[in-house]
Amino acid sequence: MFQNQNTPRTCVLIPTYNHAASLAQVVSAVLNYCPYVIVVNDGSTDNTLNILQQFDNKIDIIDYTPNKGKGHALRRGFEHALERGFEHVITIDSDGQHLASDIPALLATSEQHPHALIVGSRRMDHENMPQGNRFANRFSNFWFTVQTAHRLPDTQTGYRLYPLERMHGLRPTFDRYEAELEMLVRAAWRGIELIPVGVNVVYPPKGERISHFKPTADFVRISLLNTALCVLAAVYGYPRMALHRLFKRK
Repeated sequence: MFQNQNTPRTCVLIPTYNHAASLAQVVSAVLNYCPYVIVVNDGSTDNTLNILQQFDNKIDIIDYTPNKGKGHALRRGFEHALERGFEHVITIDSDGQHLASDIPALLATSEQHPHALIVGSRRMDHENMPQGNRFANRFSNFWFTVQTAHRLPDTQTGYRLYPLERMHGLRPTFDRYEAELEMLVRAAWRGIELIPVGVNVVYPPKGERISHFKPTADFVRISLLNTALCVLAAVYGYPRMALHRLFKRK
């Protein structure tokens, strides 16, 4: 558990579900760059909890069953970080795709833009990136621009730095993968600056890849979310952004 001394500004949040094979390596790597780590065990059925307990008092562990989805895990992690007094949260996936060595780049950008949401952006031409990932990202980027009039190179990344205080209670309302897109759109509507930062990514060969993304079900959920967000953008999002720009100029 973290010591409450000179409350630090930033922690790292790792949501995880059945990634025991890579989890220990990810946590160890993150601890090299940030001593404050929260891991949310989202109902894993493998030996995830045993692995986490090996880190003893070095990390905070949130554990529950059954599995409720990444959006729920993020919401629980954000709430815990706020209770601990953190101002910023870096989210990183537990499957080993993200490199902890990119944490300093996110922190450096946040130092210059402390109220911004920093979005880690992957190279879309990576040799092992699944074709489905490229399509999903282009699809998501297009609708994000329609809904917010903003452009981002990677709206599907889970590697981000969130400004908790600037978000003022902004939490995902959806429980699955679509929650991360939802938060980006709502942050843009709120006038939070979105800054992309290039990050590295590791894609194992196809046979070694572990993914809990369900192409049909998750794509349907994301499509329904995009439909709802387009309607909300017209009646709420764009008017709010216009008001924000007006007051900012004044």
